[in-house]
Amino acid sequence: MRTTSNPAFRNLSVGSGGYAGFNSAPARFPGADPRYGGALPITSRPMTVDDVVIKTGITLAVLAATGGATYLSGLWALALPAALIGFVLALVIIFKKVVSPPLILAYAAVEGVFLGGISGSIGTYVQRLTGSGSLVLEAVTGTVLVFAGMLVVYKTGAVKVTPRFTKWLTGALIGVVGLMLVNLVANFFLPGGLHLRDGGPLAILFSVVCIGIAAFSFLIDFDTADEAIRAGAPERTAWYIAFGLTVTLVWLYLEILRLLSYLQSE
Repeated sequence: MRTTSNPAFRNLSVGSGGYAGFNSAPARFPGADPRYGGALPITSRPMTVDDVVIKTGITLAVLAATGGATYLSGLWALALPAALIGFVLALVIIFKKVVSPPLILAYAAVEGVFLGGISGSIGTYVQRLTGSGSLVLEAVTGTVLVFAGMLVVYKTGAVKVTPRFTKWLTGALIGVVGLMLVNLVANFFLPGGLHLRDGGPLAILFSVVCIGIAAFSFLIDFDTADEAIRAGAPERTAWYIAFGLTVTLVWLYLEILRLLSYLQSE
């Protein structure tokens, strides 16, 4: 059985005895009642595809609502505090033993504020340079198309999610995150740091690589959801799946927005 490269699915790791230890006793899943020692209560309903779709839809609707409100209101300065709060909420959700839908929805709301603010700032900057105000719409469209495309790729089996594929993608993810951190530190000492985010040729190439990794991460996210459904994970786990997909979507959108801003600013 596989593990996932998405840190948002940390509590959905695959054990040797089955998915999240499902075939061993007692089965443990995020959201299991602590009164049962973390075991799945008999009354819990198994998760279905509809649960994942509905919970993900609700989470993304909250994100879109707060994002749209922030973008249209011009309160773009809220992007930085929202990013910090979102990061803290994500860590709490990842390390929390029990799934908390309110926390996940709060994360979606805060990330919406962050995306709305950053979209307004970058979109306005590019519009001043080029006269085009379509950057944000193009980034949203690109994100939706990539997500839909990877769903088709997964459903058709064009790319198989194997342990080797997962290890490769996990290594690539660790690599790009490491480069981002090094570039951030280098910015304090060198103009432009490692030039991974300055809009130059290397920055464009780096964004393309990040978009590719984010896109292929969806395959592992989809596979994780399928594994949980087959293992009979409780219905509440669908919120955790929704959170993981939202994390990947946020990263993908940011990278597409950044890439398009580079290309249109030249």
